[in-house]
Amino acid sequence: MKAERTGNTPSLRVVRRPEGERRIAHREDPYRLGQRPVEPTLCPTCKASFQGGRWTWEAAPADSFEQVCPACQRIHDKFPAGYVTLKGDFFASHRDEIVALVQSHEKTEKAERPLQRIMAIEDRKDAVEITVTDPQLARGIAEVLHETFKGDMKLRYSRDENLLRATWKR
Repeated sequence: MKAERTGNTPSLRVVRRPEGERRIAHREDPYRLGQRPVEPTLCPTCKASFQGGRWTWEAAPADSFEQVCPACQRIHDKFPAGYVTLKGDFFASHRDEIVALVQSHEKTEKAERPLQRIMAIEDRKDAVEITVTDPQLARGIAEVLHETFKGDMKLRYSRDENLLRATWKR
């Protein structure tokens, strides 16, 4: 796979795949460091550790370096990587069941991927808005709701901000 920078958009690059397919990809998420943390590293906030090239929930050795993980940094900065909006008459009448499913999905994902977390679940006018630390979690929440309850799902990815806005309505 060969990557080349586009001249008029410095924050994006075009990825050429062997089959000739093109897609625009992000250079970097500002919350994902350009260099990997030194191993082993412990997040002093959530106790996740960076070992084996990824963040995990494995216990870190006592002499580990310390660095706040990207998820805790997003939570501290109140800067989500994804928004999931839930609305509609069906949602209103099944709110507790649907929110429980969302929380269960997050728990499953977070157990395997410590950087995927719900930041907040807030009531809005005729809707609930969920903020998350990773765009893949936002997408996963919307997809699990769509698979379970059907309805309408919309995904809007903002390339400039590395942000996913998902809406599920029924």
